[in-house]
Amino acid sequence: MELLNYKRFGQGQPLIILHGFLGSLDNWLTLGKRFAADYEVILVDQRNHGKSFHSHEFGYDEMVGDLESLIDSLELENPILLGHSMGGKTVMQYAAFHPQKILKLIVADIGPKAYPVHHDRILEGLKAIPVEKIESRQEADDVLSKYVEFESTRVFLLKNLKRTTEGFDWKMNLPVLCDKISEIGKELSYHLPIETGTLFIRGGSSDYIPDGDWEDIEEIFPNAGLATIDGAGHWLHAESPDKFYELVINFLA
Repeated sequence: MELLNYKRFGQGQPLIILHGFLGSLDNWLTLGKRFAADYEVILVDQRNHGKSFHSHEFGYDEMVGDLESLIDSLELENPILLGHSMGGKTVMQYAAFHPQKILKLIVADIGPKAYPVHHDRILEGLKAIPVEKIESRQEADDVLSKYVEFESTRVFLLKNLKRTTEGFDWKMNLPVLCDKISEIGKELSYHLPIETGTLFIRGGSSDYIPDGDWEDIEEIFPNAGLATIDGAGHWLHAESPDKFYELVINFLA
């Protein structure tokens, strides 16, 4: 089985970090290097993202299998798993079926429930960019700005562009991600309960984990705590990295 692309640095207890939908391990480099002062950090590109392999098979079962292969290949013992959004669902599902293999779990701004498809406009904008014809990232941004209002979101999305000898191309597998978008929001499969010590961190300005969901989450994760970063949205680790770092380090300590 083909291994996921990863970057590994630091020493100590392994801490594996998984990005969200349309992201990559590059989104976590700054925080990862901070965590590496105390842990062995492994940043991962999930399938069809970053520099990892492309595949028509795409869902949480496949992503959990990829994570298991990586952990086994690197011979990691009792890693801590941290995942944001789609990556959070991947690590939750991994914990559901391999609780004996991990030490702790950190889930950033996502719950185990089903979410409606809500990236349609972003994907429409990405598909509208004629990557084979553009000559600069600015040209791509000009197209995307008609679909995505916030510049910070566009900067994040356009990190998926790479230069080639012929111009530009996508790092991610955009056709498959568009085709399989409904997989991202699916409710997790799990055995009840998941006893692993878990920290859920949500953005105070995000609606991914509303107060009303917490009772259901606690039924699945009885050893879980919830922390809120006031003023942060869904990309809470990028918007409030210091607070995010502090919450994770305190939980792990």
